[in-house]
Amino acid sequence: MEVDEAVQATNDDASECKRCAVQLGYWEDRYIHHLVRGRERKAPEINRGYFARIKGVEMLLTKVLKKTGRNCQIINLGAGFDTTYWRLKDMGYNVVNFTELDFPSVTSKKCFYIKRNKALLDEIYVEDGEVRLSATDLHASNYHVVGVDLRNLIEVQQKLSQSEITFDVPTVFIAECVLVYIETALVNQLLSWIVSAFPTAFFINYEQVNMGDKFGEVMLNNLRARGCPLAGADACHSLDTQMHRFTGTGWDGSRAWDMVEVYSTIPASERQRIEQLEFLDEQELLTQLFQHYCISTAWRGQLLSEIGIS
Repeated sequence: MEVDEAVQATNDDASECKRCAVQLGYWEDRYIHHLVRGRERKAPEINRGYFARIKGVEMLLTKVLKKTGRNCQIINLGAGFDTTYWRLKDMGYNVVNFTELDFPSVTSKKCFYIKRNKALLDEIYVEDGEVRLSATDLHASNYHVVGVDLRNLIEVQQKLSQSEITFDVPTVFIAECVLVYIETALVNQLLSWIVSAFPTAFFINYEQVNMGDKFGEVMLNNLRARGCPLAGADACHSLDTQMHRFTGTGWDGSRAWDMVEVYSTIPASERQRIEQLEFLDEQELLTQLFQHYCISTAWRGQLLSEIGIS
């Protein structure tokens, strides 16, 4: 389908943006260049936006891991060429299971890149372990990449089973600009199933917000022009609708922050460092971008209920 292909192409765009920001020194990632070729330099506000996105998700994720220790699973929905698994290992975090799901056309490329890059492959081997590869899937001791359409819940359940996901371990779900591309009814079905299957779960969602104003309208029209009608845009109307997506499907609670607030919680020394990397001509444009993206969280069970961005 043309729409699916357009959505999959957003992975390439995001990956190229991340590589550009890494090359400029916004954050450290020793692995992304194995998955993404460098292209043109991105605008400073784009680089700073991706920095806030990466750091915001990372801050929440490390808080969960400090609470749970190694006894934790991470399921990355629509992971694309994300390198979080390797970066967490560099930070000293090694979870029981890290599983990535995406369209088979995306995971096939990622599996190919991993297979041909020793730096990536070496990190997923453990002593006496093995790595099983197919055209679209990879299974190692605690790292799995599986091709699946997230709109097909039965297939998602099968792929998670093949990835040795268990239901009695605290589980973090990550979705970055993923749910917005899926019809609301199918998102609700997925979120409701997670609540019913995982007694202790935490969801980290990065996505558009405040889509009802003129700036948001332009963003939506730009995506539609690229063949990406946002099937789940209703949840992106406000921070309240972002939270209701979760509370309305049985999660115990939800919180949400726009990226202005997320950026302000990043340590001042780190903000000062990256603000010196590039001159930002239009601060107002960056603020508008930050106002139209957010991170929302949701929790199931009490263990992770107190985790927030600040």
